[in-house]
Amino acid sequence: MEIDVIFKIAAIGIIVTIVCQVLKKSEREDIATIVSLAGLVIVLAVVLDMVADLFDSVRNLFDLF
Repeated sequence: MEIDVIFKIAAIGIIVTIVCQVLKKSEREDIATIVSLAGLVIVLAVVLDMVADLFDSVRNLFDLF
């Protein structure tokens, strides 16, 4: 697993956390929830891409035999 993917996910988490805290302090909890969900969707897209690559690698491994 590449280390840069972990840093990307951590950066997204930090940015989402900061934005949510600012929005909650300004009494915009509804928008903070939407930002949290958007961050979750972005991270899930990154992880799903990695899982798809994993399945392709496993399929290619067993195609060799």
